[in-house]
Amino acid sequence: MSDFWNSVLQWRHGLGLHPGREAVEQAGAMAGRAAQVAGQMDLGALLALAAALGWASGLRLYAVVFVVGLLGVTGLVPLPGSLHVLAHPLVLVLSGGLLRVEFCADKIPVVDSVWDLFQSVLRIPAGAALAAAVFGADNSTMAMVAALLGGTLAATSQAAKTTTRALINTSPEPFSNLGASLAEDTASLGAIWLALSNPLVFAGVLLVVVITMWLVIWALWRFLKAAIRRLRGWLKGSAAPQT
Repeated sequence: MSDFWNSVLQWRHGLGLHPGREAVEQAGAMAGRAAQVAGQMDLGALLALAAALGWASGLRLYAVVFVVGLLGVTGLVPLPGSLHVLAHPLVLVLSGGLLRVEFCADKIPVVDSVWDLFQSVLRIPAGAALAAAVFGADNSTMAMVAALLGGTLAATSQAAKTTTRALINTSPEPFSNLGASLAEDTASLGAIWLALSNPLVFAGVLLVVVITMWLVIWALWRFLKAAIRRLRGWLKGSAAPQT
């Protein structure tokens, strides 16, 4: 962690910003406190955080990256493993800009589905990577377990989000789409907060949510397949020659 803060200080020097001795000491103290608190997190708390990052990434990847990085750089939450990379100024600027784009695009009907289709190739591997980063390179076994967990949860939330939005976009009014988007904003950030504040409660809530999502995906997938079959039948009927 001290290497990370040294890189931040060097980055500031490169921009012509020269922190004084007090700022350097505060950065070192923050790094020491981060390492100490992160070391006190037990396995259950780390797995809960990994699961939350994976699941939330399937809904709001850039919000997860930006908010977690912001919590780390402000010292509100010492980040374990390799998550401290998210607090780098360049990562914060990039994720913050993409967050603004996603926040707007996700609330426009049809545009949200196109955005989801484009982001589907990023959210699942990113969710796996963020979950693995909770344990870092020092614990490769648990990092692999966390990656599998995070990737699976990201795929679940991504699939539930995509199928639900496809159904909502069949409605001509925009309010249901806006409400669903705001609910996803709240759920993604709320999952991280709950995992950090009460991992055991989060585990129970996550189990219920994941089972519900699987049921929703199953039901809506059947609905979408039936709608596609009806559309194909209508197209074939309209294209048939009239006698």
